[in-house]
Order: sequence, then structure tokens, then C-alpha cells
Amino acid sequence: MTPPDFFARNADAPVTLDNCADEPIHIPGSIQPHGAILVFGSAAQLVSWSVNAPALLQWPAPPVLLAAVDELGLDAAVVEKIRACLQELEDGEAPASMLETMIGAQDFDCIVHGHEGLVIVEYECREREADSVATFALKAHTAIERLKRQKSVAALLASAVDQVRQITGFDRVMAYRFRQDDSGEVVAEARLDTLDPYLGRRYPASDIPAQARRLYVINTLRMIGDMGYTPVPMAGRAGAAPLDMSYCVLRSVSPIHVEYLRNMGVQASMSISIVISGKLWGMIACHHMAPRRVPYAIRMACDVMAQVLAASVQSLETRERAALTERAAEVRTRVMQSLLHVDDVAAGLTACAAEICNSLGAGALVVMHGGRVVVHGPVPADVVAAAVASMQSEDTDVVERSARRDWPAALQQDCGKWVGLLGLRYDAAANGWLLALREEQVELVRWGGKPDKEIAHGPLGPRLTPRGSFAEWRETVVDQAEPWEPTRLLIARQLLAEMHRASITRHEQNDRARAQLFAILGHDLRNPLQSISMAATVLELGGSKETAGRRIKASSGRMERLISQVLDMSMINGGMRLGGAVAAADLAPILADLADEFRSAKPNIVLNIESPPQVLATIDADRLAQVVSNLISNAYHHGKIGQAIDVHLVQNEAGVTLDVLNVGDEIAEETARTLYNPFKRLSANNVRNKGGMGLGLYIARQIMLEHGGTIDYTYQASHVRFTLHLPVAPATSD
Repeated sequence: MTPPDFFARNADAPVTLDNCADEPIHIPGSIQPHGAILVFGSAAQLVSWSVNAPALLQWPAPPVLLAAVDELGLDAAVVEKIRACLQELEDGEAPASMLETMIGAQDFDCIVHGHEGLVIVEYECREREADSVATFALKAHTAIERLKRQKSVAALLASAVDQVRQITGFDRVMAYRFRQDDSGEVVAEARLDTLDPYLGRRYPASDIPAQARRLYVINTLRMIGDMGYTPVPMAGRAGAAPLDMSYCVLRSVSPIHVEYLRNMGVQASMSISIVISGKLWGMIACHHMAPRRVPYAIRMACDVMAQVLAASVQSLETRERAALTERAAEVRTRVMQSLLHVDDVAAGLTACAAEICNSLGAGALVVMHGGRVVVHGPVPADVVAAAVASMQSEDTDVVERSARRDWPAALQQDCGKWVGLLGLRYDAAANGWLLALREEQVELVRWGGKPDKEIAHGPLGPRLTPRGSFAEWRETVVDQAEPWEPTRLLIARQLLAEMHRASITRHEQNDRARAQLFAILGHDLRNPLQSISMAATVLELGGSKETAGRRIKASSGRMERLISQVLDMSMINGGMRLGGAVAAADLAPILADLADEFRSAKPNIVLNIESPPQVLATIDADRLAQVVSNLISNAYHHGKIGQAIDVHLVQNEAGVTLDVLNVGDEIAEETARTLYNPFKRLSANNVRNKGGMGLGLYIARQIMLEHGGTIDYTYQASHVRFTLHLPVAPATSD
């Protein structure tokens, strides 16, 4: 088994799980006694053998090192198989092939394979089967067909354990599924009624050390016929490296593993690996309470079943991932549209929050952008503050946390029950983060025995030993959220890539808009300055003071409006609110005052106001007056000359609605999509509004958003209509 000096060499080392992980189980130096091994070199000469080979193979004399294969008296078919294997060696390897042979009264399964330039021949004693080959083949075919018909992973595993138990006759057959932390859980079981159920029990990752996992992946079936066996040592390789038995069916197993199974009351076992994409996904484990050997052919049929099972699981999981990825792609498209076409990034992402949560498997979402924080889901304010604060020191674009211990030490208690976090930094310049949150999953884990190994002291010093009891041991796991699955992480990274591109596009647009702003200011401020300069010249030359004064007043007013709009835009882009404190106000007199101002400033305007005597609302009166004034001004500049502008103010249970209508042409669809974007020059060719910068509606919409309201454009029967809606609930400043 394990080289006899292994534990002696490690006696002074610290007693940790590494003692198990370092055990060289692929070179045990011995085999199980229900067979014999012969090893041949590249010249078909005997280089090693198990010490029981002469007796088991009925050789008349002890073997001679480097004896030719023809001198050993082997069956001619076996010799031919050995020579064929030597010819098939590629990079020192050749796949296993099997033939049946008989020596005296003993039947053998003879398995031949090549490894590391050697040909390894294993003679495995075969017991006579009760069933005929035809009966067994029918059972195997039926089992595989039943597996293929299953529609879910759970049904596949349940069917697999039933079929394997029927074919092999083991007392207990279990299906393990490995979790992300490599612990295994029994998810299906077929057993004798007299045995305690293991279904639902979990086993720690340390039960299968790394080197054992490697062997389970490359050699997918292993059998121990009798836990009480005495290992048979190898001979003939004096001074040579130990024989690598990774692919051998007779390989002796770790004494720690034998002890582990005997502590469970198991006298024989067989394991079949479920390997998907080169990784140990799960395992079919078979236990018997008495010694039991399963013929090689039956074992290979079970191995084929496991491969069908793995392919079916992979197909089901691939379809599930594909459906999830397809839905995520649709979400990404909507997120991109929001980021590229809305003014308020945080609000745009929040509009897609439910879909993003579903796509990422999250329970809540926090959106950060430009100092603004918007929350979707039942997350307390202090938890939001902790999540936001924890991002400030991160220097990566993806932050993954699945447990309280993953948070910064100072914030571990502040995150409350929302211990799972997936942070995506989509806009570093604006401190833009998308934070997906998961709640703590308080879980009762049913371990198959207390999941700790114990230190035992023996003649070779202290070592870790497997559990002595496998009675159910319960543990409540807290401070842990469901880990972020690989598929969800892939979806998150794809979403992040799209959001990065959208953010870059927005910044490029802002840079162009900034350049445009300077150009606009250079042009639009020059006109009123020239008018003021001309008025000053007129005054200097003794011209009409009244005419010059009106020109100076009008031009300075235009300059003030231009500068005010630029300042408002700067506040919006800086994440600041435009409004001050809100208070109860009557909209009716505000609307009447605006009407009087317009009629005084523009004597040719036809303005019809329809309003109740009193309309009370909780607003920032100055800012709301700015919005209404902007809409009336737009209606005047863009409507049909001489046609009336109608303003309707209504209050009902739903809130306050104000409509501004003017007779005019319908706004083109491509233009309507950008109505609320800054710097659009819709009026560039409008002689009545040459000084407009396209900021008015952009600012108006922001003011309405801060009031919890909306602004909408519609076209109805030759009328352009802009509608403001204020909800019943009063807006509050934050």
C-alpha cells in the first residue's frame, strides 16, 4: 500500500490535512490480492510483478527479471495483446483492452494497458456470474435507455442509483453531487431497508484529498473487493522508480481510506466518477456490508452508464445555462438602451433593476452614479451606506463577496443579513457601481459524522485519522450567502462589458457636448453683447434712451437665461439637486402670474389659461414656475404664428396635471427620442428662437424627477402637447 516509510518520513511534520493530501496514493507499491500484475518494458521483457503472480498464474519456477514475454508460458492471446499494446504506445500511453482467459480452473479478466512507456498486464480473478451474458447485456441496455429518458438532473441521479444497484447487487448505492466548495452531498440513494439512510447528508471536501480527486478524474472506476485484504507487494524493480498505478484496477488503496470505510461498516466498495468538462462533478458510490467483487465487464457497463449520465447532466445544464444567458442578453440590451438614451443613469438602471436582479440571481440592487444612490429592494439605509462605503477602497471592477468575513473588517456587522455582494464598477470616472446583493442563507447542514479528522498516535508518530462515527451531526451555518455561481459571474462580466461601452459612449457624447457648449456660448453670448455695445454707442451719440434701454434690458436678460441654463446643467451633471426646500403652494396664482408676464413681454401671444380657483401642491414654486415658463416659451417659439397656446391645470385624486398645447407639426420620431437630451439644436433654423441651446427640456425633466413627477410629449389632432404630472404624495428634499 502506501510506502512504509511515508508516515515515518512525515512524523515530525505538523499534523494537518496536508498529511492526507501528500500521501502518494498513485504509487502504493502493492495491489489488492484478488489478482496479479505483470509489467513489461519496451522490449517486451518482464521488469516487475506482484509477488503472488507465480502462484496465481501457476508458474513452475520463480520469474526472472528481464525475461522475454515468450518465456513466461502465458496464453498466446495474452502475448499477442501485450505486443499489440507495445505497438499502440503513443507518448508512452495506450488505452486499456480486456480479454478473458483461464489458468487451471480459475477464470481471469486480463486487462492490458500502457502507461509511462510500460505495458501493465492485470490478471483479475473472476467469479462465475449467476446471469448469462445476454441477460446482463439486456439489463445494462435497459438501464442506459432509462437514463436517457430523464428530464432533470435529480431524476437522472435517482434513476442511476436504482439501475446501478440492480446491476451490481450492492447493499447501498448513493449519488454524490459536489458543491462549489468541493464538499459532497448525497442527493440520491438506493439501499437495503435495514440500512440507515444517508440521503441529504454532506461530507467535507477534505474527505477526498486533491490527489484522490485527480485519480477519480483520470480513472473513473475503482473497486475494493474486501476491506480486510492484505496488500500484495510488487517485486522486480529494485532501484527503479515505484510503478505508477493510476490506471490499474488492482491498485491498493490508502490505509486512511480503508479505515474510513471500515468505520462506516463497509466491507466492499465501488466508486464511479461523474466527470464533466474535465472536473469531478459527482460520484456514484456503492457500499456492501460483506466482501463483494463485481466482474470487470459489469464494472465497465456501470462506467458507460456514468458517461451517459455525465453527458445527460452536461446537456441539461448547458440548456439551462443557454436559456439563462439568452434572457441575460435581452436584459443587457435594455440596460444599454437605458444608459444611452436617458439623462439620469441611476434612474435608467433602476428601471431595469428587477430584470437585472433576476439575471444575476440577486435579491436587491444598489445603483451608484455621480454621488447619487438608488436602491431597488428591501435593503435598510444603513446597509446601503455600508455597501457604498465598502466600494470606496476597491481598485478592481468586479467585487465578489459570499460571506460576512469577505467584507472589510470595520463593515462586517453593518452589512446586516445582506452578506452576499457582487459589485460591478461600470463607470470609474463617475464612481458608478452596480451592487447586486444576496441575503444570508441560514442553513441546517446534516453532516455524515462530525466533519473533523482526529489525531492518532501510533508506532510511526502522530497522524490524522478519518472519522470514527458517521452518525448524523448537525450544524447551523450562518453569515453565508449562496455563492455566486460561475454562470451568474459570466453574465455579470458580460453585463459589465456592455455597461463599460455605454459609459464610454456617454463620456464621448459629454465631451462633444462640452465642446459644443463652448461654441454655443461663444456665439450666443456674442449677439446680446453686440446689442448692448450698439445700445451704448447709440446713447453715446445722443440716440433714444428708451430704445437703447429696452435693447440693453432684453439682451442682458438673454445673457442671464443662457448662463442660468449652463449653471443648472452643471448642477445636474455634478449630481446636485436643482430644487430647494419644498412647501405647500397654490399653483393657480403662479400660473396667472406667468400668463401676465408672457402677455406683457410678447404682446402678440394668444395664451388661454384654464385653471380651478385653487390648486394646492407641495413643491418648489420657483423651479416649477421655471418648468411651466419653459413649456410656454417653447410653444410660442415652435408653434404656428398667431395660433393660441392653451394651458390646462387639473387636480384630482391621482395628483396634479398641467397640459401645455400649441398648434404645430408633429415632432419627428428620431427627434422625439432626444427631446430631453442637452444641446439639441431643434430650433437652429427657427428665426424666432436663434439663441436656444436645447437645455430647457433637459432641465425641466430633472426638476420634475426631483418632484417625483413626470413630463411627457404627445401629439393629438394638430396639437403638440406637453404634460406635467405631480403625484399626490409630497416630494421631499434629500
